[in-house]
Amino acid sequence: MTNEEIISTLNELIKVCNDGSEGFKACAEHANVDSPKLKMLLVERQRECASASDALRALVVEQGADPATGTTASGALHRGWLDIKTAVSGKKDLAVLEECERGEDAAKEAYRKALAKDLPSPIRAIIEMQYQGVLRNHDQIRALRDEEREVGG
Repeated sequence: MTNEEIISTLNELIKVCNDGSEGFKACAEHANVDSPKLKMLLVERQRECASASDALRALVVEQGADPATGTTASGALHRGWLDIKTAVSGKKDLAVLEECERGEDAAKEAYRKALAKDLPSPIRAIIEMQYQGVLRNHDQIRALRDEEREVGG
């Protein structure tokens, strides 16, 4: 893999992490005020995404390039849909959790694509560790979504 391909892969993941950070922040803002545990969880996930982005940015700098900033176009559309969905939904927390899960699905796919590439071992190890975190986040959000469905959201 060329250095440019490595940088491109890392920069794409940075944008995905930024999407996650912005997405979890938006979800926390939309969660019901009587759901402080959910809000705290979403804020923690937002911080984890920001931390992952920071780690990836450091790798890009180590490669001698400028790290990406901003988010993906699909992430921006996703956050816009969250605004609409929570505005019209009578099941606000369920809508929030469904959109969080959708965002984590996109993150899982981006990390899978990155890990399918022939990355240098030290970079692969960091991406694999972050991917495991994405999987844990996804599973936790899905479990909360399922609980919310059972109680009638």
